[in-house]
Amino acid sequence: MSDDTRTYASTPARSAYHDRLPIGTSVSAQPLLESPRFGFEGDVRMRPLEPMLVPEPPREGEQDATDCFHCTTGAREAIWRDDAWQVGHPTRAGLPFVAGLAPIAHVRLDELDAAQLSTFGDIVQRLAAAVQRIDGVARTHFSRWGDGSAHFHLHFLARPAGMMQGRGPMLAFWDDVLPPIDDEMLAANARTVASALAEGGGESLVA
Repeated sequence: MSDDTRTYASTPARSAYHDRLPIGTSVSAQPLLESPRFGFEGDVRMRPLEPMLVPEPPREGEQDATDCFHCTTGAREAIWRDDAWQVGHPTRAGLPFVAGLAPIAHVRLDELDAAQLSTFGDIVQRLAAAVQRIDGVARTHFSRWGDGSAHFHLHFLARPAGMMQGRGPMLAFWDDVLPPIDDEMLAANARTVASALAEGGGESLVA
């Protein structure tokens, strides 16, 4: 852990945007409820908008790479890897497949070098196609937030065929609430994806 003794999240962030926000009040959830893709109904209330304080606390791995999930547990549990990228897979999923794509090197998005950038589009396309090899999968969603870890990574989620409620950003919520698939299916789907990726290079790490 760093010796930095600064107090994090202590001063309200200020900008023209921040100054217009109704901090401390609950905004209406009605725009969400009116969307056919929103997975909730009934008396849905937003939590009060909390003060937005700076400086923000450091993300995982920002001060010490040994605290980074993608460099430790994620690396050990990867299902596929090549010289630049690795694909990790959780031990629980409500969707047919969920994965994380990350560079092997501990870098942020803005720190990716020319070699990593030159293969980035290819591996994103290959992983998206590999996920759609799984029986019953119609689409591959992927997203990046970057708020939890300083190690660049993307989330990949398999949308089941016919699941119109899972279109757009709601799919990640459905993964949390759907019954977990059993270990046998979880492992089989991981093998399908890892094997498909290995056809184009790299190494499958699951039997």
